[in-house]
Amino acid sequence: MAEAPVSIRVTLRHTAFRALLTGGTIYFIGNAMQAMATAWLMVELTGSSFLAALVQTAVFLPMFLLALPAGVMADTTDRRRLMLGALAAQALVVAALAGLALAGWAGPATLLLFTFAAGCCTAMLSPSWNSSIVDVVPRDELPQAITAIGISYNSARALGPAAAGAVFAAAGSGWVFALAVAGIVALFEAIRRHPPRPHPPSRLPAERLWGGMLSALRFARHNDTVLAQLLRTGAYGGAGSALWALLPVIGQQKLGLGATGFGFLMGCLGTGAVMAGLVIGRLRTRMGLERLVAVGAGVFAAAMAVAALVPVPLLVYAALMAAGASWMSVMSTYNTATQTSAPPWVRARATALHTLCALGAFAFGSALWGAVSGVLGLTAALLLATAAMLASLGLARRFPLRMSELAEVTQVPLSQDLFVKHPPAPDDGPVAVEIGYRVRPEAVAEFLDAVVQLRAPRRRDGATFWRVYRDLSDPARYTERFIVASWAEYLHQRARATLADREIEARLREHLAPGEEPATQHYIAER
Repeated sequence: MAEAPVSIRVTLRHTAFRALLTGGTIYFIGNAMQAMATAWLMVELTGSSFLAALVQTAVFLPMFLLALPAGVMADTTDRRRLMLGALAAQALVVAALAGLALAGWAGPATLLLFTFAAGCCTAMLSPSWNSSIVDVVPRDELPQAITAIGISYNSARALGPAAAGAVFAAAGSGWVFALAVAGIVALFEAIRRHPPRPHPPSRLPAERLWGGMLSALRFARHNDTVLAQLLRTGAYGGAGSALWALLPVIGQQKLGLGATGFGFLMGCLGTGAVMAGLVIGRLRTRMGLERLVAVGAGVFAAAMAVAALVPVPLLVYAALMAAGASWMSVMSTYNTATQTSAPPWVRARATALHTLCALGAFAFGSALWGAVSGVLGLTAALLLATAAMLASLGLARRFPLRMSELAEVTQVPLSQDLFVKHPPAPDDGPVAVEIGYRVRPEAVAEFLDAVVQLRAPRRRDGATFWRVYRDLSDPARYTERFIVASWAEYLHQRARATLADREIEARLREHLAPGEEPATQHYIAER
């Protein structure tokens, strides 16, 4: 794959990208203000480290529950309607929370319930927004676009809590929630003015929600590149969630800070992330993926140890800036690798799976570390999380990182007819497909080495079973057999083939007997 330009400025020349990025930044700031105000209000109301950490669970658990269904809808439905509907619902939820807080009726249960509801709206929005905003830039600018989004998100994490802390101290949590509504409206207007491109027309049967979710999970399970990135994202997010979730307790119990001071702690994390975002392209080029991730995880682990053991605010502030820079560097690298490794038909779902792994691990990790802190104490919880972060580096050997080549994500037009006299109904199935090959005797070993490489693409794109058989009556004849759940699934599977898949098939043909071509037969299960 050709080396992408390093500067993120190249992405800002696209008008739609600038507008959506600006709207998203204001939206992220509002969300960060809401999360900070909710967490600090919970600390003031209860003094419980577990309930304070549970706020982060309420923010991010919806991503774990809804990101994948939302990704399917983003890949298969009108993204504009989906995003605008989610934003309208979120505006109503946060406005209601603001009213309850201003009236003094926002207790712990209310905070968690409304935070969870707002998080559900964000979860439904996120895959559509992520896929829409990167659609407006060329593929070779995708890493820079993702970095710009990361800078936007982390700038909001720097500005939002600081602004929320000042407003909270001066006017109370209700007005913080009211300002968060304004951020939602800003993104609503940006999407209305710059709607995403509609999906290209297709004669294939529409994917259903459950089938689309299974397709995404199959894709991730049988794509080694994406699977490695998702597993390592979950491990990093789960260990690192301790620092984010316990930050209110660090501020109150260890450093003796108020709402403004807590906002500053959050701002240090966000500021570090923004600073890293400005140079991440150069760092990634010079250091490579694995070294960058290893250094980032080590620095974040060291920052958690400082937060656990050092009661000096200035040193904690510096450690948090380093932690924010590390978080941005590692998560941006994982996200870029995932999105550049997904073909168009599953890109929003791949983004959703990345979100699911990152924020799902964050949600469960927040609850876990909050519970550990309640039982063993704040210092022990942070030190255990430090050890878990360092242990996650051991995944690099078994699950290495890389970005896919262009041929691996470029779908190819269908090149042959099915020659099926009476095509079945879309829901009929399962469908068995057999492809016969007559192989030159001296090339059997090479043929088997080549044909086994088709297993992952067949399974990745829809097959539930795959195997190669040797004909006992004709040693030169081999049959590749795979099963797909329905006729509609088989049609989709054929449309998902990439240039890299075609190259495998071309190498396989080199080992056939002279004049022979693969012969395909289709079978439908009788009910």
